[in-house]
Amino acid sequence: MNKTDLTNLSLPQLTDFLVSLGLPKFRGTQVFAWLYRPNVTDFSNMTDLPKDLRESLAARASFAWPQIAEIERSNDGTAKFGFKLKDDNYIEAVLIPDEERNTLCVSVQVGCAMGCEFCLTGGIGFKRNLTPGEIVGQVIRARDWLNATTDATPGLNNIVFMGMGEPLANFDNLLVALDILTEQRGLDFSERRITVSTCGLVPKIIELGQTTKVNLAVSLHSVNDSIRSQLMPINKKYPVDEVLEACRNFPMPKRKRIMFEYILIRDLNDAEADAAMLAHKLKGIPCKINLLPYNESAGLPFRRPADKTIELFQKTLWKAGYTVLVRSSRGADISAACGQLAGKMIS
Repeated sequence: MNKTDLTNLSLPQLTDFLVSLGLPKFRGTQVFAWLYRPNVTDFSNMTDLPKDLRESLAARASFAWPQIAEIERSNDGTAKFGFKLKDDNYIEAVLIPDEERNTLCVSVQVGCAMGCEFCLTGGIGFKRNLTPGEIVGQVIRARDWLNATTDATPGLNNIVFMGMGEPLANFDNLLVALDILTEQRGLDFSERRITVSTCGLVPKIIELGQTTKVNLAVSLHSVNDSIRSQLMPINKKYPVDEVLEACRNFPMPKRKRIMFEYILIRDLNDAEADAAMLAHKLKGIPCKINLLPYNESAGLPFRRPADKTIELFQKTLWKAGYTVLVRSSRGADISAACGQLAGKMIS
């Protein structure tokens, strides 16, 4: 008998499964809540369920989270988790500690089909989508590790879908994972503490906003179609203006902002004129701009701009009235910075 993997089910889906076994609906809430408690590894741990029910579930269903294959620690406190999946594929997630929050950068695919020129993950190509349980499992494992190894207050409280893969290309599994993450009886994350990043899959941008209230981040990196197409092949299908129009129509409350991510690459997209064009193109979109000086990687030709160039780019956007942050590189010494994941798979 093929067992049903409960980690891939939202609360309503799990409840429907148990009802199909002849169980009352309230058992769905009980079992679901147990799955997401720390250190629950077996149905026998679910002590408020009758023993015969626990045995029946063990015969018909299963639950297990991805195994941590290794953990690398950066000098700046960043931790990179390597997860070995059941089919021996390998994914990575990054825990970024800060004074007020601990952020986990989560992967959604094994590899990536987008082929962005500046990203190591794209260099391995696309292997498969992650299941909801494999997505949520990264959060479970990082949460439990953080709680067991530190006295961190707060604990894990921020999630960004900016790891391996394009989140909106694994849309259905992403939505189930978001349901689990935000369900009070699950992991109980606030939607305002979750950010989903995309390289610009236009049809799914609006659908995401209509389905959830999580934050949206868009990897832009240039508003010149020629340059952006050179960096990101997806731009040939969904050019800059189409992406930005989707952002203008993204459902948001008044105080919410879209985060535009912009990797600064020397002599390619870092000129003052590029900043001025960016400011013009984003006019009318409630947004913040996150500048990421390029993290240099062996085998890729791109280089980080000079500090003065970065400062001038930021000032140009400030003068145009935008909120602009320069993201400090975290975890570069363990290849955990933006665009550096999947080093183990490449090697």
